[in-house]
Amino acid sequence: MTMSVSGRLARWRERNESRIENWRRGFYRFRQSKLSLVGLAIILFIFLVALTGPLFVPYPQDAEGAVRLKERFQGPSAAHLFGTDELGRDLFTLVVIGSRVSLSVGVMVLLSAATIGILLGALAGYFGGLVNEVIMRITDVFLTVPSLILAIAIAAALGPSIQNMMLAISLVWWPGYCRLVQAEVSSRKHDLYVQAARAAGASNRRIIFTHILPNITSPIIVKMSLDMGFAILTAAALGFVGVGARPPTPEWGTIFSAARSYVPQYWWYPIFPGTALFLTVFGFNLLGDGLRDVLDPRAKR
Repeated sequence: MTMSVSGRLARWRERNESRIENWRRGFYRFRQSKLSLVGLAIILFIFLVALTGPLFVPYPQDAEGAVRLKERFQGPSAAHLFGTDELGRDLFTLVVIGSRVSLSVGVMVLLSAATIGILLGALAGYFGGLVNEVIMRITDVFLTVPSLILAIAIAAALGPSIQNMMLAISLVWWPGYCRLVQAEVSSRKHDLYVQAARAAGASNRRIIFTHILPNITSPIIVKMSLDMGFAILTAAALGFVGVGARPPTPEWGTIFSAARSYVPQYWWYPIFPGTALFLTVFGFNLLGDGLRDVLDPRAKR
C-alpha cells in the first residue's frame, strides 16, 4: 500500500514537472516574439483605459447625451484632446467610454458563442452517429451564410440595441467553436485515458467534462484570443449600419457612422475612434499569434 501511494506521488510529480517545463518553454517562445509582446501591451493598455476611463475623462456627462452646440466641431486642443463632434461632445470622452462598451460586447459575445459551440461540438464529437449528423448539418446551415450579413439580418429583425446586437453576433459565431470542438473530441474519445475512465465506470458526462474538454482547452483559448478582435469589429460594423448600439451610448461603430457625413472637413471625427478600433483588433491578433505559439503542442521543442 505504501509503495502504491509513493508510486502515485512520483507519477503526479513527474506530470507536474512536465507541465511546468512545457509552460516555461512556451512563455520563453512568447517572450522571444516582439510582436506578441507589443500585442499584449496594447491589450493591457486598452483594458486599463476601459476600467479606469470614468475616473479621468474630462466630460463624463457627454457620454450620457449632453449637448453643447457652442463647442461643436472644435479641432483637437488642450481642452478637447480629440476635438468635438456635431453636438459639441468631447470625442476623447466618447472614445474612452466607448472602449468599455466595445470590450464588454466582445467578451460577452465570445463567452456566449464559445459556450454554445463547445457544448454542441462536444456532444457531436463524443456520441457521433445521428447526434453528430443533426448538429453538424445545423452548423453547416449557419456557415453557408456570411456571418456579418446574417448578424445584420438578425439584429435588424430584433431591433437596434446592445443586447440584441450581442445576441445576433453570438448566434452567428458559435459554429466555428462547434466545428473545432467536434473535431478535437472525435480524435480524443478513443485515447487510452478516455478508455480507462470508461472502464472505471465514469459516466459520459464525466468523461466529456472532466477528461476530454480540459485536454482541448489550448486550441479553444487560441481561437478566442483571435476572435476577440473580430467580435469587436463585427459589433462596430453593426453599429455603423445602424442596427447596433443606439445614441447616446458611446460605441466606436456608432461614432464612426455619425462621422462619415463630416469628412474630410472635420478629419478628427472619424480618425480617433477608427484608430482605437484598429489598435484593438491589431493587438488581439498579435496576442493570439503569440498564444498559439505557447499553447500549440506541435510548436513545443
